Amino acid sequence: MRPLPWPPSAPIRTERLVLREPEARDRAAFIELLASPEVNTYLGGARPRDEIEREMPGAPSRSPGVLAVDLDGETIGQVLLRKEAGRVGRVGERAELGYLFLPQAWGRGYAAEACAAALDWFAGVLPGEPVVLATQTANLPSMRLAAKLGFTEVERFEAFGADQWLGLWSPPPARD
Repeated sequence: MRPLPWPPSAPIRTERLVLREPEARDRAAFIELLASPEVNTYLGGARPRDEIEREMPGAPSRSPGVLAVDLDGETIGQVLLRKEAGRVGRVGERAELGYLFLPQAWGRGYAAEACAAALDWFAGVLPGEPVVLATQTANLPSMRLAAKLGFTEVERFEAFGADQWLGLWSPPPARD
C-alpha cells in the first residue's frame, strides 16, 4: 500500500469551494459538525458539545486526510480521505472517503462537488488506487451521493445496530 502524500501541495479548488487543511478558524464549525444531532443521525449520534470543546481546545487537528470545506470564507463541512496503513476489516488497506456538512449546506450540491474534487486529487497523486465509502443503507442522501460519485456496491453488512453499505470507487484509467 502506497502512503497518501499529505497535505495536498495547494488547496483543492472547485467552482464554488476550497478544500484545505484545517485552521484555527475552523474550530467552531468542526465542533458543530460533531455536536449536531442532524449531522450525526447515521453516525451513532451527536457527542456532547462540552466534551468536544475540551478535546479540541485550539485549532482542529491537522491529521492526514482531513480537509476543511470552505465556501466564500466560511467553513461548511469537512471531507475525510484517509488511507491508514494496517487498517483491516471491511475497508482493508484502502483509502476511505467520508464527509460531514453543516445542515445549512445540505441540498446544494456542495458535498458532491467537494467529494468529487477530493477523489480527483487522490486519483492524481495515487493513480489506480481504489477508494471505499461506508454508509448506513437508511441514509438515502448518502447512498445517492455515493452513486453520483461512481461508487459501486461491494457488500452490505450489519454494524452499530444498523444495515451498512460498502461501496468501491475506482479511478478512471489514465489517458495517454
